[in-house]
Amino acid sequence: MGRGYEENRVRLGILQSFGKDLARWAKSTCELSGVKGVPLAIYEPPPVPKSPDFNRCFLLSEDTIASLSKPSLLNADDWRRLSELIWSELPLQQVMSYRILEFLSKNHDWCSAILEETYVDDEVIADARAVPII
Repeated sequence: MGRGYEENRVRLGILQSFGKDLARWAKSTCELSGVKGVPLAIYEPPPVPKSPDFNRCFLLSEDTIASLSKPSLLNADDWRRLSELIWSELPLQQVMSYRILEFLSKNHDWCSAILEETYVDDEVIADARAVPII
């Protein structure tokens, strides 16, 4: 097998080792949508670091991951929970919340209002804008 295959296999093994701790942290709930009782998977938001980092991973539902992979199909009402997550003390949650809200704000005033009312560090905004959702 090739070197890239082996590196990917090792990377996936490291990510899988985060699973139990992520499940405990997230209380077996999709960290962005809040959905419970559905299969969850580890998600690394872009830009994906070369080495897996526990602090750069989410535990998300398959539907949430699918939505993030096709942002043009995002249903804004499914993302109302972001009004709470944008206030998270975790920068990664703030980055993803800001990224999604900014994308949705083009067509939804409630998203714009949340962004206007919320204070986030300039670094969070820079990180959110570094990789647009589309």
